Amino acid sequence: MRKSRPAIGALFFFGLASVLALYFTFAAVQGSFGLFNRVQVEAENAELELRRDRLRVELANLQNKTQRLSDDYLDLDLLDERARDVLGLARPDEVIIR
Repeated sequence: MRKSRPAIGALFFFGLASVLALYFTFAAVQGSFGLFNRVQVEAENAELELRRDRLRVELANLQNKTQRLSDDYLDLDLLDERARDVLGLARPDEVIIR
């Protein structure tokens, strides 16, 4: 009676297929284009969008102040406020509380 031995070619094929499947699964999760990296990039993107929105609001405020202090349109109240803040000016009849 003959002993049957496993086919080495089939074992090699399934072993190689298993190794490749594990490699591609690892690359899909941990690789440079994997799931973990995608989550990190999306979080960074959300943070940068929030920062961009804050900077847009700040820019709009600065453009508003610049317009109000321009030669074409001068807001005397804003000019008075800025002079007091930057130069430390006050009227003689005012009391300054710090």
